[in-house]
Amino acid sequence: MSIHTFSIVAHCADEDAWGVAVASKFPAVGAVVPWARADVGAVATQSYAKVGFGGDGLALMSEGLSADEALTRLLAEDEGRETRQVALVDARGGVAAHTGGECHDWAGHITGDSFSAQGNLLAGEAVVEAMAARFTRADGELADRLVTALRAGERAGGDKRGKQSAAVLVVRPAGGYGGDNDRYLDLRVDDAEEPVAGLGALVKLHHLYFQPPRPQDALRIDEDIARELQAMMIDQGYMTGDINGVWDEVCQQVFRMLIGNENLEMRWTPEKNHNTIDRVALEYLRQRFG
Repeated sequence: MSIHTFSIVAHCADEDAWGVAVASKFPAVGAVVPWARADVGAVATQSYAKVGFGGDGLALMSEGLSADEALTRLLAEDEGRETRQVALVDARGGVAAHTGGECHDWAGHITGDSFSAQGNLLAGEAVVEAMAARFTRADGELADRLVTALRAGERAGGDKRGKQSAAVLVVRPAGGYGGDNDRYLDLRVDDAEEPVAGLGALVKLHHLYFQPPRPQDALRIDEDIARELQAMMIDQGYMTGDINGVWDEVCQQVFRMLIGNENLEMRWTPEKNHNTIDRVALEYLRQRFG
């Protein structure tokens, strides 16, 4: 299986997170390249990809091997090592990468502080250079920084065959939905004209739905905001009656139905904040319903 692509693996100590982002002129690249496990590390396997490098690399690092030691073991047992491209980051942020001599030009990698950027069949070395430079300067969560790096690589030429799919995977201890797994974020655009742009939009939606509201974003539901929310609920068929600006228990219960249908439960519940609304949620509702 030949996966000509560009990717980045990284660890963020501040978030206690590990992640991989990848883009390619190949369908559903997220089903092949990215692998990660909280408190263990992350792996990207591509070129003539040996998918087993993902699980095997994580297993070796879970035994305490560094990224470099795990990579050495993986390659020693692989007769096709010269066709492979693989990068690992371990639990402590150590990185290691390999670009085999038979990977299609341009192929190569750049390692930095807790990250590695790599690609093959690229428009040129500028692709991984742009990814590395942008990642080190980017703001936001690890997922934001990873996707920002992909955008930079794409602008620098990306996969010279074109675009098709992209993915980002980030793990944290107890970071998954409900807190009983580590899969904080696992987003994929499997077949699209602008997959990296689509991936960025999915990351924003993930933040909207799953990031806890910040205390500084809590707005009091005054008469004006109450009228605005009542107008939305009436217009969308959730309730009937007057737009009077009175935020009573009936309005709160009806609004809970709207919030549930829009998947915004993380940002508003009547038990916790019946007289306030998160600024981010309000802005989303304004854009959604006008």
